This record gives sequence, C-alpha cells and structure tokens, in this order.
Amino acid sequence: MTTLLILAVVVLGLLVVFRLSRVAELTATLRGQRQEDITERDNRITGRMMWAFLIAYFCFFTWIPIHFRGVFLPPAASTQGVWIDAMYHFNWYLLGIVFVLTNIALFYFAGRYYHRPGTKAFWYPHNNRLELVWTVVPAIVLVGVIIYGLTVWNKITAAPAPGTAEVEVYGKQFDWTFRYPGKDGQLGATDFRLINGDNPLGVVTRASITKRLAELHDQIAKETGDKEAQEATLPEDKVADMKDHISHLEREAEGIMNLRTLMEQDIATNGSNSTYLHGSDDKVTKEFHLPVNTEVELLIRSQDVIHSVYLPHMRAQMNAVPGMTTRIHLEPTITTDSMRTITGDPSFDYILLCNKVCGISHYNMQAPLTVESAGAFKVWSILLPTFESASPSATGATAPDSVKTQIADEAQAAEGTNKQPN
Repeated sequence: MTTLLILAVVVLGLLVVFRLSRVAELTATLRGQRQEDITERDNRITGRMMWAFLIAYFCFFTWIPIHFRGVFLPPAASTQGVWIDAMYHFNWYLLGIVFVLTNIALFYFAGRYYHRPGTKAFWYPHNNRLELVWTVVPAIVLVGVIIYGLTVWNKITAAPAPGTAEVEVYGKQFDWTFRYPGKDGQLGATDFRLINGDNPLGVVTRASITKRLAELHDQIAKETGDKEAQEATLPEDKVADMKDHISHLEREAEGIMNLRTLMEQDIATNGSNSTYLHGSDDKVTKEFHLPVNTEVELLIRSQDVIHSVYLPHMRAQMNAVPGMTTRIHLEPTITTDSMRTITGDPSFDYILLCNKVCGISHYNMQAPLTVESAGAFKVWSILLPTFESASPSATGATAPDSVKTQIADEAQAAEGTNKQPN
C-alpha cells in the first residue's frame, strides 16, 4: 500500500510540474514573448542548477556503495581472487578519477559560461599539440591497464606446479558432478561413449567397457527381435528407422571395441603411466569439496551445451565446452567456517554457479562448495566409494565404520604436514 501511495505522489508531482510549465508558456504568450526567447535570468538560473545537480549527482553516487555494501561479495577466498580484486580496484580508482574530473569540468563550464546577450563563444577549431596530448596520454594509460591485466591473466592461467591435485567438474543440464582421484592421485581416462546410468562421466576401465558392450549387445538383440517380430505389420518407413537405429548401435559397439583395443595398446606401451589404469579408484560424487591453502587444478567438461563454472567467492570462472577439457587452477585461502565468521552468517556456503544461460532450468544449476582443512578433506575423500565399487545410488556414500579410525589417523597425519593458517 505504501508503495502505491509513493507512486501516486510521484505521478501527481510530475503532472503538477507539467501543468506549471504549460501555464508558464501561456503566460509568456500573453505577454507577447516568443517561446524561443530566453532571458539572461533564465540562463543564469539554469547554470546554477547545473552546479546544484553536480553536488546531488556526486552525493547519490557516494550513497549507493555505502547503502548497498551489505550485498557486495565478501573478501576474495582464493589467492587468484586477491589478484583479481586488486586489478578490479585499480581499474575503479582510475575510472573514478577520470569520472570525477570529467563531470566537474562538464557541469562547471555549463554553469560558468551560460549564454549572455551580446557574447559569443570563442572559436577554437584546431590545436595539434592539444589533440596529440589527449590522444597519447589516454593511449599510454590504456596500454598500462592492458599490460597489467595480461600479467594477472598469465599468472592465473599459468601451468600449475607438477603434482598439483586435479578435480574434475562435469556439467550437464542441469547439475554438476565431481570426480576426485583415488589413492594413485591421478584421474583416469574418459570417453563419452561409455556414459550410462552407472557411469555418468564415461570413466574408462576394463570393467566399464565390458559392461557397456554387454548393454549394447543386449539392446541390439532386443531391437533386432522386435524388428523381426513386427516387420510384417509395420510401415516400411518405421522398419527402416528400426534398421537405422540398430546399425547405429552396432557402430557404437564397434567404436567401443576399438577403444578397448586402443586402451590395451596404451597400457602395453606406457605400463603404469597409462591413464587407462587410473580410473577404477576415482571417486565420483555430487558433493564439491576443496582443501584450504592447497593449489588445485579444475578440469572442466560438459556433456551437452556450453556451461560456465563460476565461483564468485573465489573470483574464478571458466567455460565448460562440449568435446573439450578446459582448465583453471586456484588456491582456496579461507575455509567455509572461517568465512561464516567473517560474514557473520552461520548458514554461509560457497557456491558454484553456471554462468551461461544453458536452458530452462539454468537458474537451478548450482552446487555448494565446502572449503575445509587438509585433514577434513582427506577424511571426506577417503570415505567416498571408488568408481568401480559404487552404484548410482551409492555415489556419495561413506565407508563402513570399521575403517573410520584408520582414515582419521591418516587424515590427522595429513593435517600435520599441510597445516597452514586459514
């Protein structure tokens, strides 16, 4: 109700101003004044109003960040985020200086040199030296800004140090799935042709290839039987569609058999270094955890359309592109619990968002991120079932109680060796 009353008052105020301006026009007409004749007094008042507007203008721009400071992001929670914020503040300070000086000059001159009868503006059509100054100086400043930005970008996108932990972030409409390496510390190979209900990321192992081939052979046998049983009663185009789909399945099975041959050749050539030997102990989960003060490399993939991995509190973003793996590395520096203390919000959680409009449920494509100590992260990751031991319903399940004591001891040791202030 209050909002409606405010809108009504604003509308009525605008109507009053409009009617008063109309009355002023009619009064001037009755006095024999032409509408285009403007007195020096009117010009002087307009000039002073320019100065008043300048003051109100700056007051408003000062009030906005003060009033809305509660909705700004908290401090950057990653090393790379600190670099991004420093560049952001540098650019804002630079723009702020130009903004203030330009607007002061604009409104000062508009108010100082209002039109007076009998005066003319000074005709100053050309000055090579002045034009050179206002071309070269901004160019030098912009070159400096670009060099600064490229320096930060190169630091963020530089190859990580050998041995940096890898985590896969996998996007599809409309959710995220995460994969962590097992005891071997390496992520295994993947192939989209192996994606099914039990293998949402297409992790390549001997078992996953065998299972996928068995599924395809069963499906081919079933569809072949259906075609033979219905061939005499179905229209020719339907029968042709069934044959085409069976041929497609046969080609898919052939491709997976070729993949199996390639895998065995790679294993024979590279031995334990083959990526095909590292997938069986990978951990696939819907939960997203990262250890604090530890650099990680995010391997980003998409199953269907372009998504975007956006971690606003880390100041990190990278597109997830179908058919390729993009990468970004970061080092979280503030745990979730510490950020809850900083923000004063006990329910605070870091969040992963999709920053590309990827479909009708794009708004819902998000996942919480937990940043924790190295020991807590190790406990959480060890308790996850391995890829070959987990079913779709078991993803994210924990290990039995009988092994928790051993895991906790290992985690405590890891905490001791990796302990850093957070």
